Amino acid sequence: MKNKWTLEQLQFATLESQGLTELTPFGTGKKAVLNALEHLGYVQIDTLSIVERAHHHTLWTRIPDFQTGYLEELVEEHTIFEYWFHAASYLPMQDFRYVLPQMNHARKSKSHYYNADKKVMQYVMDMIRIEGPQRARDFETESSKTGSWWNWKPAKLALERLFMQGDLMICGRKGMQKMYDLTERVLPQHISTTEPDPIEFAEYLIKTCLRAYGFTTLKQITHLRTGNLLKINVSKVLKSMLEEGSIIQVDMEGLPPVFVQNSLLEKTVEFSNSHVRLLSPFDNSIIHRDRIRQVFNFDFRLECYTPKEKRQYGYFCLPVLFGDRFIGRADCKAHRKDKQFELIHLHIEDSGMSTELWLEPFVETLKRFAVFNGCELLMLTKVSPSKLTAAVREALYKQM
Repeated sequence: MKNKWTLEQLQFATLESQGLTELTPFGTGKKAVLNALEHLGYVQIDTLSIVERAHHHTLWTRIPDFQTGYLEELVEEHTIFEYWFHAASYLPMQDFRYVLPQMNHARKSKSHYYNADKKVMQYVMDMIRIEGPQRARDFETESSKTGSWWNWKPAKLALERLFMQGDLMICGRKGMQKMYDLTERVLPQHISTTEPDPIEFAEYLIKTCLRAYGFTTLKQITHLRTGNLLKINVSKVLKSMLEEGSIIQVDMEGLPPVFVQNSLLEKTVEFSNSHVRLLSPFDNSIIHRDRIRQVFNFDFRLECYTPKEKRQYGYFCLPVLFGDRFIGRADCKAHRKDKQFELIHLHIEDSGMSTELWLEPFVETLKRFAVFNGCELLMLTKVSPSKLTAAVREALYKQM
């Protein structure tokens, strides 16, 4: 079944499914974090701390009372876990069996990345079994002892391989330092360890994408996953779902075939342009750059990996979402020691929109975000276009 949809409907589908059309789409408190992860499928972990780290930022965007300690508590309670999705991520423990194909691939892999010394791997396993959870730096200390027959780098590689192949799991963190423990001591007994067959895995990817985004494409389902067999299986499952009527195929000019949940047909497009979201560059909603460009006409890329002289917007820009429109990007930095939050460059692209509409909610969100980053004062350096500088500055410093 093929249907014609409007661009506005696709925009609403993805923003609502991502939890970006309501203030508390997943509830409040720690339970909301688990709800969000189970709905979105994953949240990417990143070590960059120009502003609050991506995994915390992404959840704060959807959970106004989010606290950074919630993730650690959920890991310790064994309701979420860390593994490699398309990148290092937190995932709901209920989905553990769907990482087993990747774990088993890592176990069989002969690639240089996984070329860890078997003796060192056994030593690492024995030490953790006897001494309990360990960090990579604990092995650095061990390797420096007199008479040690190995050094830290092979131990670190062994830890990574044992983690990737599923013998070890991360049971917690001290800051950003991972604590490794035996999988048998971390994985709850009720969690299935039956590896899904290829069709089951394809179904998992499709249903996760549809739940988290409302609509999807073959390219997005197989994002950063190699192998023609996976594409073939995903195509088979999509065909079956179309035949049974649980999804529909939508024709959109300039887009590849789009698959949409049938349940979305009954929903009315209702946007509230009263709230601004400052999104992490690693937020689930914008991780598919092609999708955002095609559906929202917003061309976004993170420029921290771009040479300084070639940057157009700034080192660590945050997309600015106003209702259903990406109106610009904000290059920010938290100077935590001085408790100052700097708006290095606010670039507004939607010049046709009245400043009176977006400025007040933008400033409100920016102030909340500054507090979330442990800052008390705001600093403004640059606004583009420059004609907006006075208005932004007045709104920013009002009542401060």
